Amino acid sequence: MKLNTQGVNNRAQWESAGYRLPEFDREAVAGRTKQQPVWVHFGAGNLFRAYQANAVQKLLNENVMDRGLIVAEGYDYEIIEKMNRPHDDYTILVTLKADGTVEKTVIGSIVESLALDSENDTDYLRLKEIFCQETLQMASFTITEKGYSLKNGKKETLPDVEKDFKNGPDRPSSYIGKVTSLLYERYRNGKYPIALVSMDNCSHNGDKLYAAVCAFAEHWMQNGLTDRGFWEYVCNADCVSFPWTMIDKITPRPDAAIEADLRKDGVEDLEAVVTAKHTYAALFVNAEECEYLVIEDAFPNGRPKLEKAGFLFTTRETVEQAEKMKVCTCLNPLHTTLAVFGCLLGFTSIAEEMKDPALRKLVEAVGYTEGLPVVVHPGIIDPKEFIDTVLNVRFPNPFMPDTPQRIATDTSQKLAVRFGETIKAYENDGRLRVSDLKKIPLVFAGWLRYLTGVDDRGNAFELSPDPLLSAVCPYVMKAEQNGGADTEALRPILSDARIFGVNLYEAGLAECVCSYFTEMCKGPGAVRAVLDRYCL
Repeated sequence: MKLNTQGVNNRAQWESAGYRLPEFDREAVAGRTKQQPVWVHFGAGNLFRAYQANAVQKLLNENVMDRGLIVAEGYDYEIIEKMNRPHDDYTILVTLKADGTVEKTVIGSIVESLALDSENDTDYLRLKEIFCQETLQMASFTITEKGYSLKNGKKETLPDVEKDFKNGPDRPSSYIGKVTSLLYERYRNGKYPIALVSMDNCSHNGDKLYAAVCAFAEHWMQNGLTDRGFWEYVCNADCVSFPWTMIDKITPRPDAAIEADLRKDGVEDLEAVVTAKHTYAALFVNAEECEYLVIEDAFPNGRPKLEKAGFLFTTRETVEQAEKMKVCTCLNPLHTTLAVFGCLLGFTSIAEEMKDPALRKLVEAVGYTEGLPVVVHPGIIDPKEFIDTVLNVRFPNPFMPDTPQRIATDTSQKLAVRFGETIKAYENDGRLRVSDLKKIPLVFAGWLRYLTGVDDRGNAFELSPDPLLSAVCPYVMKAEQNGGADTEALRPILSDARIFGVNLYEAGLAECVCSYFTEMCKGPGAVRAVLDRYCL
């Protein structure tokens, strides 16, 4: 079975193998989309293919929408060249349910794919045409938080961005520079309104996108490359809006076991593509069933009826509450907890960790006992029910190939939000005491112990990528000497509010963290002993 237009037209073959197929006239949808586009998405990755593309397919099947998606890839053009186009923009979504059932769906809602490459005259001209259409209501993004950054870690403007600031909107090379140049074309050809919707998993994502786009508009105006009207257009929410969103769906890297299953079904050309930029792309994506997308309802040119696909439209304040609920309490801190200790204890599956009594008790305490008391209820999602689903359905799902090693990536960049916000909430709540927090300091100590690069059996392991490894590991290695007794060596880390959100000495938690760390450095089996002692 080949995944392309000709192959999918043999519906009986796919359906007999258990695949759900598009139920709409794809050729007609593609024609309408080409003439009157509604939605273009930047970022051709797994999350987009598993969530947004699947949602639009549902609405096309139900005749709620009559136009499909256009996807543009602005980072790794090989994804379009080597994955989208050879398969006529079809993809396979494999939904891995907690009850053990697997749902396989051929997604056909993506009807055009383009490289966001200003040196590719054909694709870039087509994108300009799309942005000049009055019918275009939204451009959405899943380009990771790094995609919105215009500066490096030293707060220096990135070279491509600096060049684009000076050269203007003609042939920009930076990601946001290219997006802003398309927006400039829309301004020049009608000043039509549009919503630019970040759907990346980061706090206040709409503001991050706004700040980046506005920076280009302002520099171009100041350098005499565009008029003041364009900058005013970008800054006017009635013309260009930047809604906040909260998204949640786990889409791990395509799994070899899933590939083998598809191969048994007769699906061809399953070999993954590894691009020059080290992107791993396959014609299928595996994902969990649970999904949440909360969106600030700010669409100056209207929007599709995406609420019929389960998207939750609300106010900016509610989006912020939902995002904070997830990131600071009900999901992300629990993920990080399992990541740190999973690496130390030799686990390679989040689901397997949830079978460990001590680890399960630990994440329950981090979520229910220490986190839930300071959560602001967002109204549209119940926090306790959210944690219930995370701990009883999502994390224990044995069919989700998610690993602690993947989640441990960039942990130093996550702790301040995932745990620091809870600590600050305790500090600001007269009814609660920071000293009552016992499990969050245990996670911090576990992270420090993880940074030694030696697991609980005494074997070396590879630390997941993290920009601060070279900065923090020397302090940890010094502290770890003599069985972790030299905890004063940890002071530069524990006092760094950029890492933990607060200075742990000032918060009164440093001593507790150091005590746990010392106990976990006493030799093989010490991490397990600490978890059993304090969690069971």
